[in-house]
Amino acid sequence: MTKEVLLGAHMSIAGGAHLAIERACSINCTAMQIFVKNNMQWFARPLSTEEIRAFLDHQQRVQLASVFAHANYLINLAATNPQFHTNSLRALAEELIRADHLELPFLVMHPGAHLGAGEEAGLEKIAASIDAIWQALPKVKTKIALETTAGQGSCLGHRFEQIAHVMSNVREPERLCICLDTAHIFAAGYDIASEIAVKKTFREFDRIIPQARDRLAAIHLNDSKAAGGSRVDRHAHIGKGMIGLAAFRFIMNERRFRKIPKVLETPKGKELKEDVVNLRTLRKLIVSSAPSRAKSRDPIAKL
Repeated sequence: MTKEVLLGAHMSIAGGAHLAIERACSINCTAMQIFVKNNMQWFARPLSTEEIRAFLDHQQRVQLASVFAHANYLINLAATNPQFHTNSLRALAEELIRADHLELPFLVMHPGAHLGAGEEAGLEKIAASIDAIWQALPKVKTKIALETTAGQGSCLGHRFEQIAHVMSNVREPERLCICLDTAHIFAAGYDIASEIAVKKTFREFDRIIPQARDRLAAIHLNDSKAAGGSRVDRHAHIGKGMIGLAAFRFIMNERRFRKIPKVLETPKGKELKEDVVNLRTLRKLIVSSAPSRAKSRDPIAKL
């Protein structure tokens, strides 16, 4: 069962995207998230043919069943400043092209922050911006995965209704999917601190978002340093934060999530020791679906 689970972490692309593959494989990941460029810079030179081939043809690439990207943190499709908004559109377009060249299925993106313009205006601008991006990039296959957010400041995407609004108001909803972050939805006020609560939250997710089960493309597995409903985005190691293990146990064992990549975005050093510990914790939560035949035949075992 553990080999079937798509589980991994966000990996650095320092030295080249192909090296992220080696980092992920060194700790037995089956899934990986990367940035396609420096995440704190607006723009970067295009990827060279050599860089693309080094990534696509890497001999360890086949060990990773799922690889996807995360957009840089500067992008804000709801930006009120015209230049900032123009930069956001250009940056997102360029990152989608880079992700497409690397044959990545989707690019995770925080929807945006309305910066005082109001929720409705912000959501409308995000939808219009996505339409503009897709109109300019008709042949790009990489989708945009809207990420659930913690709701810090004026950030949008912290309510399932906001994600649903964007998806229902773009011209090409089939080119959008969703990335759910456990720390973010907890901080946003969704209760996932017990098995009953996390099941209720996912039922709400399914009810509010159109075709939610088909559109959930990835899950960020992060515990939270911040309290539930605090709307503060602070990631913690698995089982070391305010969420507890119930939500992670449910996600790791729920059949519907088996083919959905689950990645860590927890703090770590260059040696990846923290990732190793977190991945081990998550794998230990997996319950075998097939009980031992010997035990089932033993009449004493029933006592």
